[in-house]
Amino acid sequence: MAIAHHTVELFADTLQLAFADAGAGRSFLLLHGGAGPASMYGLAESLSTKARTITPTHPGFNGAPRPERFGRIDDLVLAYLLLIERLDLKDVVLVGNSVGGWIAAEMALRLSPRLAGAVLINSVGIDAGKPELSIVDPTAVAPVERAALAFHDPQKFAVSPSTPEAAAAMLDNHKALCIYAGEPFMHEPTLRARLAKMPIPTLVIWGESDRIVSPDYGRVLASSIPQSRYATVAAAGHFPQIEQLADVERLISAFAERCAGCR
Repeated sequence: MAIAHHTVELFADTLQLAFADAGAGRSFLLLHGGAGPASMYGLAESLSTKARTITPTHPGFNGAPRPERFGRIDDLVLAYLLLIERLDLKDVVLVGNSVGGWIAAEMALRLSPRLAGAVLINSVGIDAGKPELSIVDPTAVAPVERAALAFHDPQKFAVSPSTPEAAAAMLDNHKALCIYAGEPFMHEPTLRARLAKMPIPTLVIWGESDRIVSPDYGRVLASSIPQSRYATVAAAGHFPQIEQLADVERLISAFAERCAGCR
């Protein structure tokens, strides 16, 4: 399936937002985490054989421009709700990994009638209330250790920058991540309580081998959301959509069928 790349001007043309668009039919909005949009492209391509996938690049990632005033999770939430309006998408299923899951949850809580469901994949965003469930800062460890924390099989799936330019781009992505979610680190103190008012069905997917955000953190997240289902993926870490793409695509497709037309 061919992927088209577009840009759209938002907020009175003060923000240029890049996104990839593939497929046709039911719409999925895919939201990446600190690893950047490429971490969602495989899932986007897989889903696009039967649906339409929209995969934005958060401003500041992959060299995309980020206005100085634009630096909070709420800024991304408002931008993506506006993108959905601009593209006139309906019955949308949000799919977010890591910080992207946090963005998806906050979007759902804004009560847009255009949203039908949310899929949170190894999502951050809440304070789980226990020190042992704290989120590991992947930027504070060496690349080899980071890969071991993030992947079930780091030798197969971890990708190291092959050029100085790629290494610089990864560093820029880390900087952008810290701007959006660095203080307090990877969570919003009120989100866990607010999730009790989640208005749409939610699927929480977790890689069983994640050592950045543990499966027990995922269980706390799922237990905070009404109408939620928690599903683990074996032989996968923080990016199950990469390590076990077929399993994740199957879970998401089944979930989307169940919540079709439920709004």
